[in-house]
Order: sequence, then C-alpha cells, then structure tokens
Amino acid sequence: MRLRVEFTTEPFDLDEAPAHAVVAREVIQGAALDAVDVGPFGNTAEGGADEVLDAVDALLRRALAAGATRVSLQVNVIGDATGQDAAEEGGKK
Repeated sequence: MRLRVEFTTEPFDLDEAPAHAVVAREVIQGAALDAVDVGPFGNTAEGGADEVLDAVDALLRRALAAGATRVSLQVNVIGDATGQDAAEEGGKK
C-alpha cells in the first residue's frame, strides 16, 4: 500500500523557519520516501505504508520536542505497493 502524508507544524513564523518546522522537514527529507515537497505552508511526501508511518511517528515526536504546539496532518491511501492508484483498486478507471 502507498500513502501520502501532508502536514504542517505550528506556531508559524513568516520571518524565519521555527526549529520544529526545520526538524519536521529534516525527518521527511531523510526518510525513505519519494515525491517529497516541502514548503512554507505545507509539506507532502509519498511512499510505502511502513516508511510513511515510521516517518510520521518520528515527525510527531521530534517536532513536538522541538517546540511545535500543533501538528496538523493528513494521511491518504493512494495506491498499492505496485503504485496502482487507489481508485483503480476499487474497480474505477
């Protein structure tokens, strides 16, 4: 199964990336994920279920320890291990 995670950490600082945001990005960029996209208002990454879930665990623990007061995240199933789209798995093409 393939997953996509989207996340943001708070509080925001538009002048300089807070430590919790830097740590969260480092976790995602250092994980065995693909399609990683980091930005000032949201971040996304895709990968196998185990890799995404391990990254989310590390992201939450490290971002909170670095001062995040809120972490918003969404995890979506986007396909199976072969990359087949979730909609195709349900018989929709």
